[in-house]
Amino acid sequence: MAKSTKPKIVNISNKQAYFHYAIESTYVAGVVLLGTEVKSIRDGKISFNDSFCLFDKGELWVRGLYITPYKMGTTNNHIAVYDRKLLLHKKELKKIEAQLREKGLTVIPLRVFITDGGLVKIEIGIAKGKKLYDKRETIKQRDNDKDLKRYLKM
Repeated sequence: MAKSTKPKIVNISNKQAYFHYAIESTYVAGVVLLGTEVKSIRDGKISFNDSFCLFDKGELWVRGLYITPYKMGTTNNHIAVYDRKLLLHKKELKKIEAQLREKGLTVIPLRVFITDGGLVKIEIGIAKGKKLYDKRETIKQRDNDKDLKRYLKM
C-alpha cells in the first residue's frame, strides 16, 4: 500500500527584514527557478542573508538569495547564489519602480512560500530603513509583549 504523502507546508520568512526596515507595501511575485531549487525550497534550505531586489532593463531581479544545492542532485544541480528573475505584471513593476524613485526606499524579499498548486512565490516589500532609535523601540515593544504573555499565563 502506498504512503499517504501530505504536502509539506513551506513558509520561510525573512525575520531580519522586519527588524531593519519599515515595510510600506507588499507584493507577491513568482520566481524563475530550476528543478533542484524547488526541491531545496521544499526542504526549507533557503537563506535571506544580504538579499535584495533590483531593477535591470525594466525587470525585477532578486540578488543574494541563497538556496542550498539539493543533496540528492547530480551534476545538473543548481548554483547556490545567482540573480533570479521575479515575475510580476507590468502595472505592478511600474508602480514599484515609481515608488523606488523616492529617496531611501528599497525592495527586499520578505518570505518564500509554496502555493496549494505547488508554485514557489516570493513576497517582496517596499521598505524604508529604520534608524537606531526605531530599532530600540522595536526591541522594547517585543520585550513588553513577551512579559505580558508570560504574566497572562500565570
